[in-house]
Amino acid sequence: MAKKVVILGGGVAGMSAAHELIERGFEVEVHERQLIAGGKARSIPVMKSEDDRGSKAKHIKALQQWVDMDGADFPPGVKRPWLPGEHGFRFFPNFYRHITDTMARTPYYDKGTCYDNLMPTTQVLVSQFDKPGIIVPERFPRSLKEFADALKTFAYTISPRDQIGFEDVEHFLSCMWRIATSCKERRDDEYERTGWWDFIGAEERSEAYQKFLAIGLTRSLVAAKANTASTKTVGDIAIQLQMGIATPEPHCNRLLNGPTNLVWIQPWLNYLESKGVVYKFDSKVTGIECQDGRIVSATVERDGRQETVTGDWFISALPIERIAPLVTPAMTAIDPALAKLKLLAENVQWMNGIQYYLTKEVELTHGHVIFIDSPWALTAVSQKQFWPDINFENWAEGKTKGLLSIDISEWDKPGLNGKTARNCTRQEIADEVWAQLKRSLNVDGETVLRDEDMHYWFLDPDIVADPEHPSRMTNVEPLLVNRINTWRLRPNAATLIQNFFLASDYVRTYTDLATMEGANEAARRAVNGILRRSGSDAERCKIWDLHEPDILRPLRAYDYARYQAGLPWDERFSEAVQASLRSAQDTTGTTGGGEGPLAAVGPAANEYSKPGGVVEEPAVADALRMVCPPEALYDLMASYVPGVDVPIPGAEQAETAALDVVGNSAEPSSLPGINRVMGTSLNSKSNPGGGAAGGTSGRKVIITQKG
Repeated sequence: MAKKVVILGGGVAGMSAAHELIERGFEVEVHERQLIAGGKARSIPVMKSEDDRGSKAKHIKALQQWVDMDGADFPPGVKRPWLPGEHGFRFFPNFYRHITDTMARTPYYDKGTCYDNLMPTTQVLVSQFDKPGIIVPERFPRSLKEFADALKTFAYTISPRDQIGFEDVEHFLSCMWRIATSCKERRDDEYERTGWWDFIGAEERSEAYQKFLAIGLTRSLVAAKANTASTKTVGDIAIQLQMGIATPEPHCNRLLNGPTNLVWIQPWLNYLESKGVVYKFDSKVTGIECQDGRIVSATVERDGRQETVTGDWFISALPIERIAPLVTPAMTAIDPALAKLKLLAENVQWMNGIQYYLTKEVELTHGHVIFIDSPWALTAVSQKQFWPDINFENWAEGKTKGLLSIDISEWDKPGLNGKTARNCTRQEIADEVWAQLKRSLNVDGETVLRDEDMHYWFLDPDIVADPEHPSRMTNVEPLLVNRINTWRLRPNAATLIQNFFLASDYVRTYTDLATMEGANEAARRAVNGILRRSGSDAERCKIWDLHEPDILRPLRAYDYARYQAGLPWDERFSEAVQASLRSAQDTTGTTGGGEGPLAAVGPAANEYSKPGGVVEEPAVADALRMVCPPEALYDLMASYVPGVDVPIPGAEQAETAALDVVGNSAEPSSLPGINRVMGTSLNSKSNPGGGAAGGTSGRKVIITQKG
């Protein structure tokens, strides 16, 4: 008889765990407090007829109306009396492996899998107040249009519009080089305890450097803030994103081709239920009972009544702010690490969505927009261009022609109206975000957004009036952020309670970021823990490490030797390169874009690099998009790019030499963490213990010299 697993929480983590368990013969029961599946990833029906703009009373009424009409069962293409809303738009970066693997194993009606509903993005628009923005390529160029976009980015850096001195750019690149050539142990130890702002020396550099490189990069990484984010997290993810642009790998940054629940979450739930998963809505977890070293039951509230739920195994897939208050002294007596969850729960920020429904389509860029000057840290996607099969005439009264989905990541700084977002009413938030968008996009004589084109808006219903301060807002679903030195607070998926596991984005994972990817990886780790402790011979869930550039393996091995010896990262090569560049720049009188010999090309580059320039003309852009090599050529190129899959000549010898330095001639695999240091792929390895990515609790100093 199959053992029963009770999963507390039905978001991405809970559904991911249910997926892996049900396919391995377990009985699975999921409890979700919402009336709709998906957790933070969910899309939301917006009943315009109820004047549903996300406020609590209106939205609950609208959502119940949606449930009563069996809204989840409406197939694609059928007319819906609601608009598509979101907690926030879904973004799948190029380094995601876990969640996309699950999507590839999830049927999408009779049209393939949910993975097929991912659409590649090609560029990012970095938008500024009162100035033309910068278009940055988001993947290796695959057509003349994408090559032209990459050329525009280069033209911007050498034109008079450039705002960052070359010395600052070179310093930033040296910081990225340092991360890429540092061993994993140094990152887990030193860089975890170092803030990103300090690591890249932002305080001593220009305002443009701070804005574009220090703040701009972290703004694209969920709700992380440059002055509090861990260098380990920001640096690791930045390397992954840059690799996706620099190499012609088949993976790229992607968005969904329709509302999240329509093209992913609901088909996923349908599949799970068809396999036997019991998924219960409106089931709020209120307590966990621990006796004799085991979890014996959980208490849930359904329809105003308390129910007791029992099972053989329990997985908490609840977010950090909901599981922390449920941890009892009986639980921490067995696993003291669980006591740290209350401290970890303090490390959250707000990142919530607002949608604007437009009477005309507005294509801002073929990807994301980062509003670099916006006080409220806005990022956006113009959705319609990525939803080719979605006929907006079938939504509500058919008035919508375009949809802007915005994420607000800064709620504590004054906006153009002088008020912080959390101190605004819902209407004031909508008005202020719209004002910041217009100031960023209506530039250089072009009017992109007009008031008369916006016929409706919807703000995430998680933003509610604070019961203790009615004039302020609070957030019932904040997001974990990777603040400095908080890895020590994060638990493993397999707790010391024999039948209790954790599957959520705060668990220690290779992904190390509060994302769908991190949640899915954590769920796999929890399931592997159950498989191990239950003695199951079922295949373990596959777990991927972040891929490191293989061509840099010898340098990471060298740094591992220095780290083991108590020596700092070797900066001599980086300093020599920067010195050579400074010498050349001083000789030519070039310290920034448009100076020295570059001044001659400045005016042309300035004109060429403007958004809306000649390569953005529809006819020209379409023609350039048509000129592209076969897709198979890029797959072939990717397989021969150093650092992707081909072994690097001399890497093994360099590893051996590095190990000899630390006085150990054993195989690399005999040293803790060395496989990760050398960049060895874990694609073919499972993690039977369900444990977390290794952090360092200290290191043995073998060589005592200073340097």
